[in-house]
Amino acid sequence: MSAQTLIRTHLRPVRGLALLALAAALAGCSVMPGGSFWGAPKPVPADLGANVPVLGVRQAWTSKVGAVAGLSLDVRVNGTTVTLASADGTVAAIDARTGGDIWRLALAEPLSAGVGSDGKLAAVVARSNALIAVESGRERWRQPMASQVFTAPLVAGGRVFVLAADRTVIAFDAATGKRLWTQQRPGEPLVLRQDGVLLAVGDTLVVGLSGRLVGLNPDNGSARWEAPLASSRGTNDVERLVELVGRSSRVGESVCARAFQSAVGCVNTVRGNVAWTQRAAGAEGIDGDKDAIFGTESNGSMVAWNRNDGTRLWGSDRLKHRKLTTPLLLGRSVVVGDDTGLVHLLSRTDGAPLNRMTTDGSGIAAAPVAAADTLVVVTRNGGVFGFRPE
Repeated sequence: MSAQTLIRTHLRPVRGLALLALAAALAGCSVMPGGSFWGAPKPVPADLGANVPVLGVRQAWTSKVGAVAGLSLDVRVNGTTVTLASADGTVAAIDARTGGDIWRLALAEPLSAGVGSDGKLAAVVARSNALIAVESGRERWRQPMASQVFTAPLVAGGRVFVLAADRTVIAFDAATGKRLWTQQRPGEPLVLRQDGVLLAVGDTLVVGLSGRLVGLNPDNGSARWEAPLASSRGTNDVERLVELVGRSSRVGESVCARAFQSAVGCVNTVRGNVAWTQRAAGAEGIDGDKDAIFGTESNGSMVAWNRNDGTRLWGSDRLKHRKLTTPLLLGRSVVVGDDTGLVHLLSRTDGAPLNRMTTDGSGIAAAPVAAADTLVVVTRNGGVFGFRPE
């Protein structure tokens, strides 16, 4: 990925120094109006060929939430309920069985991150840096934040946890919005404008901070362990950038995650040590089960690794040069969306195509999810599509 493309799509300056870093990174580069460097036109995606459905899938329902462009969206599943949001501030809980609304609220202000939910309380962050809690379609409370947020809040254990762009982790009481504690790490000139890693594993809050997975005590924010998956390298702020990006894959005490454009690895969250890491040049999260994890590379390649030792199981270039989402492991298939609005079902065994479905053509905006025997995808234009096996 070129420096220009990386900066345009993923990076966000957090203080004035970043502007100097951007200028230095781009010095001497001639860029075409379409964003490609002179002499290097945008690669043509691999031909998909005719769709031969090996797995029968039908569209069960459609819904609408509003345009998602500009929002770092994580679609949340709790039982048969799917909670999601739009960039303009609409937050909705949808019944995955029917596609109908359980509740819907228009906050009337643009959002930067969402959605976190425990099935009762939903949490999003506005571009004004306000953390907003919603329950049953009504705003319950809001709290101002000192920094921007691009990671969906985590609602768990009666608390709402927030990972801010400046690497501050904050805990709030879910019932009242009272701030309980703050844990801050040194900031960096540049941060990624996308989801980081934030999840609960037993009685530990696991957070991605720079290139490390860090286990925190959810009661006070103190660190229990740190496990490095990637380290900072390079001579400028762009090259030294190292962040963990969500989604991650958790199976029991094992959590696997991706370091942006650098590596994929797994950590034992009981011992707090790294099980393995492998070089990987991707920008989206991963998914998997006890046997394997799956990821998409920045050039559109798909890769599968053995979860136990990180050995490469297979790689596929069938979707090369397509911008792909974080994958979803669903039964015998790996599901991934692309920037043309196609949803691809690939064999978990070798990446062979099993089926593909169309949406509204605006591009898939978030990692696909599964709820109530339904595959749910959201497009950039805000289309919500539910697919089921035939």
